[in-house]
Parts: sequence; structure tokens; C-alpha cells
Amino acid sequence: MDFLFYGVPGLIMIGALAQAVAVVRRSLRLRSNWNSGLTAEARCLRTYTTTSGGGETSVSTTLHHVYEFATREGRTVRFEETGGPRTTVEGDIVPVHYTAAHPERATAHAPGRGRVLAGAVGILVFLSLIVAFCVGFMVTYAEVFAADGPFAGMP
Repeated sequence: MDFLFYGVPGLIMIGALAQAVAVVRRSLRLRSNWNSGLTAEARCLRTYTTTSGGGETSVSTTLHHVYEFATREGRTVRFEETGGPRTTVEGDIVPVHYTAAHPERATAHAPGRGRVLAGAVGILVFLSLIVAFCVGFMVTYAEVFAADGPFAGMP
């Protein structure tokens, strides 16, 4: 029975921490792309949307863009990005930022350091609250229902 009160919150905390790592990695990747100084003109090859949810949950739609560009060395790179502007359609030419080490991780998002930082901090604060709640829940359970706690031996 203790697994329910320790294992489930532990799994929730692991999920929240994994999501926090993903948010930080994405923010650092965007920052390195913008700071590299390497830009190119990319052509939007395709746009499409994916939906998730439905039934008893709300439906969310995600817009995807597929871009292709040539690096300064002449290498052709194709990448896909989510969350781009809805006004970009197939055939449009957009500027992309990339690093020499990983041009396949390019971004067509315009530099917006403050906006990305604010979004990342907001998500990290929310995830921290989830972890804090789980830790508090587990500590409270341990104090109240431990073998030597005030309710020990009660059915």
C-alpha cells in the first residue's frame, strides 16, 4: 500500500524533472542558435497540423513547418519545427539561425530571448510546484501514517 503513497508521487516527480530538463535543453539550444551568428535563407517545404486530445479532454492543435536550407559549406539541411508563425506557408523564404556543429537543429523562430526566458522560467516554476507538492505529500504521509506516528495501529 505504501507504493501508492511513495511510488506514484515519485513517478510524478521523475516526470516533472524530465520535463524540466527538456525545457532547459530547448532554451539553451535556441540561445546557441541565435548567438552563433550563422544564418541562412530557408524555404518552407511543407506545413501541417497534428491534433491531440478529444473525447472527454480538450483538443489541441500543433502547427508544424518543414524547412530546407543550405549551410555556408553548401550542405543541404532539412528540419522540422513546431510552433512557428501561422502566416508562413509552403514556398515562403524565411531566415533561420543555426550552429555549425548542429545545423539540423536550426530554428526559424525570430530571436526573442526575453520571451523564451520568461516562458522557460514560468514552466520551471510550475514544475517546481509539482515536485514540492509531491515531496510534501510524501513527508506528510510518512509523519502521519508511520509505524510510530499518532495514528499507528488504527484501521
